[in-house]
Amino acid sequence: MDQRLVLASSNPGKLREFNALLAPRGYRICPQGDFSVTDVEETGTTFVENALLKARHACRLSGLPALADDSGLAVDALAGAPGIHSARYAGEPKDDTANNRKLLAALAEVPEGQRTARYWCVLVWLQHEFDPVPRIVQASWSGEILAHPRGEGGFGYDPLFWVPERGVSAAELSAEDKNQLSHRGRALRELMELLDR
Repeated sequence: MDQRLVLASSNPGKLREFNALLAPRGYRICPQGDFSVTDVEETGTTFVENALLKARHACRLSGLPALADDSGLAVDALAGAPGIHSARYAGEPKDDTANNRKLLAALAEVPEGQRTARYWCVLVWLQHEFDPVPRIVQASWSGEILAHPRGEGGFGYDPLFWVPERGVSAAELSAEDKNQLSHRGRALRELMELLDR
């Protein structure tokens, strides 16, 4: 029988990726919206703090173990921006296209070869709201920022995120390849190893 988990997110892209990675291990991921859980205010200053806030909130309101992800893009030439503000870089409401436009404008004077960046993902797993030992893992995915979007897949900054070892953007990868290479896929595999131990 599948173990139900609440995903502390309403992002359909994240839900697809987590289900693809966790379903074979007997977990059924339910989005927080299934329990009328709305997004908690992300008042943390780091990915870890925000992931913990999200996981506690989802546990409290759903009564289920929770998996929370806080992730974003850190661009070296922008001193780590957009960072924890990645999803709302261009303001509210969240808009991937507007975020990508703003990122390209911010990098307009930065030449190719100096546009290095990393996607970061922090995952937090809580058994219950007051779990004193949250499982926390983090992983990154290094690449570069393109001058123009490429590809139709993925979400967020994927059309601008160049994957040098594959010679494509993250949006041009198949879902399977992205899960294998990405910050989220790497963090989730680390989390599974941690839980298995």
